[in-house]
Amino acid sequence: MISSKVESASLAETAYAAIRDGILRGQRPLGSPLSRRQLAAELKMSVVPVADALQRLENDGLIESRPRVGTRVRVPSAQDIRGHYVVREALESQSARLFAERATAEERDEIKRMAARLDAMYADYAGETHSPEEWFRLHQEHLRFHMRVAECCGYEALCVAIQRNQILIFNWLYDTAADRRTMPPNHHGRLAKSLCSQDPLVADKSMRLHVAHGRDEVLATFEKLTSK
Repeated sequence: MISSKVESASLAETAYAAIRDGILRGQRPLGSPLSRRQLAAELKMSVVPVADALQRLENDGLIESRPRVGTRVRVPSAQDIRGHYVVREALESQSARLFAERATAEERDEIKRMAARLDAMYADYAGETHSPEEWFRLHQEHLRFHMRVAECCGYEALCVAIQRNQILIFNWLYDTAADRRTMPPNHHGRLAKSLCSQDPLVADKSMRLHVAHGRDEVLATFEKLTSK
């Protein structure tokens, strides 16, 4: 009995990871229907672990179930996105303050290196045509940078909250191509400099400006795409 439960949990985890990966890579775009039976057939498993995985993804905010519509990749409203930007600003400004207060010299050097790498990637991508897989790598690098700032603060609860919010925002932007915009030169480098200033107020202000950058453009792009 215990072995059976462990196997079921393992299958549910496999299904969760596979479906989530497909969503984050844009292989299952916003509004895509998600059939339990079809997913079970694709993943070569029963419907039970797939149902468990879909429930977890719904709790994450990546999918939604509605009467007469069924289960699908969640289509956020503009208000949803605005709300998550508000939450993101609150979470990440606190992360910035804590980083400025607590980060070690080694962690500050690491963040500066990560920022330089990320800015270089954005510069390389500007004005060029890239595959969805290449954009996904840039998307992941961006997420890693912000998560590393949070990790250096030392609070798991903060990391979990930021990761969930970041994944939703970056997935929505990635899926609509709204994050494939040009970033200002040294955009993350300037943020890293403020984070490493060891001044919580400077770090807080810089992160708030960073989070707000391009927000109106993103909302306009999203509203245009979802109104079609």
